[in-house]
Amino acid sequence: MATVLALDVGSSSVRAQRFDERGEPVDERRQETYAGEDPDEIVRLVREVVAGRDEGVDAVGASCFGHSLLALDAAGRPLTPLLGWRDSRSAEAAEWLRRRIDGPAVQARTGAHIHPSFWPAKLVWLAETQPDVFRNAERFVSFCDYLYAELLGVDPASSVSVASGTGLLDLAEAHWDSELLDLLGLDEERLPRLSDEPRDGWYPALIDGACSNLGAGCTGKKRAALMVGTSAALRILYETERPAPRPGLFLYRLDDRRVVEGGALSDGGNLYAWLNAALTASEGPLTEQDPDEHGLTFLPFLGGERSTGWDPNAKGAVTGLTFHTTPNDLRQAALEGVGFRLAAVADLLPEVEEVVATGRGLLADRDWIQLMADALARPVTASQVEEASLRGAAVATLERLGREAAVAPLGEVFHPREDRADAYRSARERQQRLYEVLRGD
Repeated sequence: MATVLALDVGSSSVRAQRFDERGEPVDERRQETYAGEDPDEIVRLVREVVAGRDEGVDAVGASCFGHSLLALDAAGRPLTPLLGWRDSRSAEAAEWLRRRIDGPAVQARTGAHIHPSFWPAKLVWLAETQPDVFRNAERFVSFCDYLYAELLGVDPASSVSVASGTGLLDLAEAHWDSELLDLLGLDEERLPRLSDEPRDGWYPALIDGACSNLGAGCTGKKRAALMVGTSAALRILYETERPAPRPGLFLYRLDDRRVVEGGALSDGGNLYAWLNAALTASEGPLTEQDPDEHGLTFLPFLGGERSTGWDPNAKGAVTGLTFHTTPNDLRQAALEGVGFRLAAVADLLPEVEEVVATGRGLLADRDWIQLMADALARPVTASQVEEASLRGAAVATLERLGREAAVAPLGEVFHPREDRADAYRSARERQQRLYEVLRGD
């Protein structure tokens, strides 16, 4: 029986675990958390969770966060800290790009919007604010490219999957986008070589969103994964011969035949943590009243907006506050607000018939899953896979070995409450009106 080691490098933790050929764990999961943007610290933690476990396995595969940028010198050492999707300092650079290039055409080719989350804006910002670093950088890579170079002692290379999350890859042709490179004044030699071939039994890392869908069994256009980690997203994973990104959504590759498409919010588990830090302890369940009773409207843009408007300058907002508003009212309105923004993403994915909740934070909070079902106005099924991206890395690696993992298990189904449907419909309409007013529509 084949055994693989799966590695998951998330935006705040790294974890590793062995899986059998059915995609079932065969040992304890090792996990380490981190904070900050030091790439070498993350490499150190990966070494710790992997130590000794890559011996005696048939292959190693990894899931890694996307959209990160790292400048390396001629010796392969970092010239910058890790620039991740949450770094919004390149917002003005994104605006500069939007004035000089056809944004919708870029999104149609790359699946990515002109936004600080992606490489084009980050590279323009780096060239403007740190010209010596930009000029002296031998290569620009994603974190997982650097990780593999450090672990395996090889030159940095990038999988098509991870490269598709940079916003610089032509999805249909699977090569770096020449129009963007010309605009950025960047030679292709300064970018990672593209390769999906394994090295010493290690298969190149895949972008985490696609792995999460695969690990939770959310494949095909009809079943979407509703994920809440640090951020939040609603995604589908499906086969296509020619990727065709739709407006308002992202589209990245898992491999040469499958793409992951959907929308992401910058506010998810981080918003949940902010609420717990900013407010007094919870006073009880968040599902006992409907939105009309607390009367609040919450726009969850504390980290700026990604889907569906992709406005990096958007700010969080709440209306309807009174002297009777309680901390629980604010919590409920905020979590409902996330659900309403994901409902806007769902509107752009009309083929979806089933929604599966994933992400440890969401799965641990039954109230939030119920609020999601109410906000989406459709049933939400809780996944029974505790770490979907980790399992997804294992499943993808098993596929490369010619093995087929078992079907991912599903759990309880949360149905939208019919007696509150009108209140949730009205609350979503209030949020949309507030959204349009603040955007100046």
